[in-house]
Amino acid sequence: MRENVIHLSTKEMPRQYYNILPDLPSPLQPPLNPQTKEPVSPEDLLAIFPMELIEQEMSPQRFIDIPEEILEIYSLSRPTPLYRAYRLEELLGTPAKIYYKYEGVNPAGSHKTNTAIAQAYYNKRAGIKRITTETGAGQWGSALSIATQHFGLKLQVFMVKVSFHQKPYRKTLMQMHGAEVVPSPSNLTQSGRAILEQEPDSPGSLGIAISEAIELAVQDRETNYSLGSVLNHVMLHQTIIGQEAKKQLEKVGDYPDIIIASAGGGSNFAGLSFPFIYDKLRGDKKDLRVIAIEPASCPTLTKGKYLYDLGDVAGYTPLIKMFTLGHSFVPPSIHAGGLRYHGMAPTVSKLYDEKVIEAQSFHQIEVFDAARDFLKAEGILPAPESAHAIKGAISEALKCKETGEAKTILFNLSGHGFLDLGAYESYINNKLEDYQLPEETILHYLADLPDIQ
Repeated sequence: MRENVIHLSTKEMPRQYYNILPDLPSPLQPPLNPQTKEPVSPEDLLAIFPMELIEQEMSPQRFIDIPEEILEIYSLSRPTPLYRAYRLEELLGTPAKIYYKYEGVNPAGSHKTNTAIAQAYYNKRAGIKRITTETGAGQWGSALSIATQHFGLKLQVFMVKVSFHQKPYRKTLMQMHGAEVVPSPSNLTQSGRAILEQEPDSPGSLGIAISEAIELAVQDRETNYSLGSVLNHVMLHQTIIGQEAKKQLEKVGDYPDIIIASAGGGSNFAGLSFPFIYDKLRGDKKDLRVIAIEPASCPTLTKGKYLYDLGDVAGYTPLIKMFTLGHSFVPPSIHAGGLRYHGMAPTVSKLYDEKVIEAQSFHQIEVFDAARDFLKAEGILPAPESAHAIKGAISEALKCKETGEAKTILFNLSGHGFLDLGAYESYINNKLEDYQLPEETILHYLADLPDIQ
């Protein structure tokens, strides 16, 4: 029998996070206070984040130690397996070698636990009693509900309303872990009520849910806010994915020519790719291609603009230099809820602007077609978000079939789709829509950007 899975022992798990900030081609522009338009200080962020996370957000250190308490909880499901997708290669008839890092083997079923555990730990150390957050598809909320339970913290989750109804069992999983979950926009906050007054049937957005979560956090000294993507410290925590993948590929004497991951806010993309991009930026792997895959209905990198924008609708967050569709953007109600954010992580945005990485977008139906092919070949039902990476990997593998090149492709299977069966039911019943975001819609939302560019 051929060996199709590469394992690491617990002792081989990374002991440090990789911080890409000191290796970027040029420095990030600083986040700005939306009132003063001056760079934010650590003190500005203390109302919602613990100091240790703020220090990680701005750290100039390339490697940051992972505390033993975090490693102990990680070890319940890490290191995660790396698979060689032999059967998918055969289905496609490609000479390419396809590997995937599978992050769906933990209780939350996605990569989100990597930062959820870390954020809950640092908030506990800071004396925080409750955390508020938003969630789109529910993967982040599920992960944080598990993490807060580990550390005895309360959790309030604002779940984007359309996903709240599309993915009811994500809500149930969070509630089983003691979280309070409400559909956003809600009547619990001033920002939520303002949206409902204007649009009572609003499907919600991550930008709206972030506003609601931050609004509650700033009202209580014992409550902090946690974000599941976009920010530098979140990208940092996820880099254990790529560090493990490098060790696993070394065991079989391989290294990727192409790295692919889905991209909404950027966390799973950064988690897999940043440790490899480190090699590219150093000049050791100049020809390495790294591709972010996003939905055509929320094409932040491929259609957005690289500008300063708010991270939320109400304007509670700092202004961030990123690729954005506009903070008031309300995406169509596609089933890949985790890829519906209006902006992209500043680090990912910088790499795209500097042409270190590439980006592609695909329609919902062709992404689900790829998910079905992957299920047929590999036996794993992927999360709709992860299916975008599969579509990207299949597209590159088929190009290899045309050229005869035996390239090595690595992608991140960032979560399973067992709690997304409603989405796949819509696909089977031909009820999915391939929504193309019109250019005039993008221009409409970008017109609301702060005039500080």
